[in-house]
Amino acid sequence: MKKLFLFIAFLFAVSNLTAQIYDPVSFTTSVKEIGGNKYTLSIIAKIDKSWHIYSQNVPSGGPAPTSFTFPKSKNYKTIGAVVEPAGHEVDDPVFNMRIKYFADKAVFTQTIERKTSDAFSINAIVFFMVCNDNSCLPPGEKEVKFTFKKSETPVKTEDATVALTEEKNTDLPAQDESITKQDTTNNTTNSVNTASKDAPESSKKTTETASGKTAPEESLWTLFFFSFLGGLAALFTPCVFPMIPMTVSFFTKQSKTKAAGIKNAIMYGIFIIIIYVILGSLVTAIFGADALNALATNVVFNIVFFLLLLVFALSFLGAFEIVLPSSWLTKIDQKSEMGGAFGIFFMALALAVVSFSCTGPIVGTLLVQAASQAGIAPIVGMFGFSLAIALPFALFAAFPGWMNSLPKSGGWLNSVKVVLGFLELALALKFLSNADLVLQLHLLEREVFLAIWIAIFTVLAFYLFGKIQLSHDSPSTPISVGRLSLGIIVLSFVVYMIPGLWGAPLQYISGFPPAKQYSESPNGFGNSVSTNTEKSDLPEGAESGPNGIPTFHNYDEGLAYAKKVNKPVMIDFTGYACVNCRKMEERVWPDPKVLAVLNNDVVLISLYVDDKRPLPENEQVVSKITGKVLKYTGQKWSELQILKYKTNAQPYYVLMDHNEKDLNKPSAYNPDINAYYNWLQEGIRNFKK
Repeated sequence: MKKLFLFIAFLFAVSNLTAQIYDPVSFTTSVKEIGGNKYTLSIIAKIDKSWHIYSQNVPSGGPAPTSFTFPKSKNYKTIGAVVEPAGHEVDDPVFNMRIKYFADKAVFTQTIERKTSDAFSINAIVFFMVCNDNSCLPPGEKEVKFTFKKSETPVKTEDATVALTEEKNTDLPAQDESITKQDTTNNTTNSVNTASKDAPESSKKTTETASGKTAPEESLWTLFFFSFLGGLAALFTPCVFPMIPMTVSFFTKQSKTKAAGIKNAIMYGIFIIIIYVILGSLVTAIFGADALNALATNVVFNIVFFLLLLVFALSFLGAFEIVLPSSWLTKIDQKSEMGGAFGIFFMALALAVVSFSCTGPIVGTLLVQAASQAGIAPIVGMFGFSLAIALPFALFAAFPGWMNSLPKSGGWLNSVKVVLGFLELALALKFLSNADLVLQLHLLEREVFLAIWIAIFTVLAFYLFGKIQLSHDSPSTPISVGRLSLGIIVLSFVVYMIPGLWGAPLQYISGFPPAKQYSESPNGFGNSVSTNTEKSDLPEGAESGPNGIPTFHNYDEGLAYAKKVNKPVMIDFTGYACVNCRKMEERVWPDPKVLAVLNNDVVLISLYVDDKRPLPENEQVVSKITGKVLKYTGQKWSELQILKYKTNAQPYYVLMDHNEKDLNKPSAYNPDINAYYNWLQEGIRNFKK
């Protein structure tokens, strides 16, 4: 537990680091009335020595251009486009093109016409990329603010007054007496996320299923797949995407031969993988290989990570930015200049640090998911994530012509992170649901969970259709085919979930919402009893379990009833927060032939290893595993499973006779319906011999 709290403290410390890595550009604003209710809005960029930003017009394949977003409002209208200064034009050796840039100071102006005499403000967004002769920082966004006081005369007169709020950088001289400086709120929004889906919860133990596969193997492959998708999502974020052409161009142009450039780029990708795998190894080392599985049903773990993922989601949506201390990057950047393999390693480390505001929430989410599994899950997750990050650098170095097909950086990168923010918000709810299930509080029952998910994904659909905009989004433009298609998929998903409020099984998302029996209406609205088993027909001590199957939760009572009716026993080691358990109950057990066996041919005993009900004092014994007193019902069943079957994986199914001897080899998670049915039939045949 001490290790758990140390790790949690570390994660919260990281999430609360809000100092900007580098901030070589600051912006101030000014307003000048030019008559006829028209005003010139000036955005003044003050750029640190040796740094520069780029023009609004940059050739395809180059750095991210500077752009400005003025939100639509009835209070004013923009006249023409933003006018930029003369700047400097050079033949850039890295991007191999002629590029216009601005250094030291640049003043951009936008003309507007005032439409109201009421007080109002304009919160515009500047999107820009800042570079020096050696490196570039990921593109960022900053908000610039113009404030207009109420005019005492109608706006059609020429006596309209403008008052401005001065905030900082007062060292910049005013352009004339009618201009007052104001600073921006320094809200950089380089954050993104990854939707990530659930990672199956199973132990490191390699308990073989009836189909010949192992649950841990399937679990790790699933984790790897979604981690790889998370890495791909991270590529299309403002912190990583613009770095691809710049980094590849550096290796190919600074190397003496093309082969050397490809070699260095591949080495760069390998070092990226090594860095993230080391991170996964540290998580495994902190907890130990077998301790991670216990976290899946730990109430503190689930609540803490619900809050942590909520913080990540808000970061993705632009509420704030998560970054690392600037001193880290300074030291690493110095090391990267050493050259050779050593220098390339520190270049890869610099990428990991400088892109943390975008990749940090994704990495954190993957580690949270991996922490609900055991063994090498964190290592596998980090390998999948880093592989997706590293591949483009090697591929584009080998085939530089492919870079011409890359889309230009722009506001669409922010849309990616917002979408991932919504997905992160939905995922966070699963951890809160786990805590509620383990404690059996019934505060977040199935209907409530689905209602919240429906709301989240409905808002996401409206966002994709352009009906909702966040403060840092680009102005409305025609919706692309890709965005429209994704919006249709999300809206279809919403429609799919709605029948779940009335008891529909929703097999495609089984394991995420609470089970049907954990709801206000377990049998669907309008049905007071199960379709399979009338309450009056239930054996004494049994309950109506998943799919209406008569289920015992007391081992001795279930075994006694099995002897009475002369049927084999099926022990179901399960958990309230077990994702794979719900998948089996909602995808495999409802199959007619499987359901018939579970209803008629076996006696089901479901033992919840995370059951927090206190044990009677006469049943509280000292654990043979930990040496501590077993205080909860779930601890008793977990002890039984570990001592007798040498595993702590859930689900875990055992068919046994009345002498408590196994009838065949136990089965773990196995979504193959036919294989699971054959396993049931094998045990029943052995019982009848």
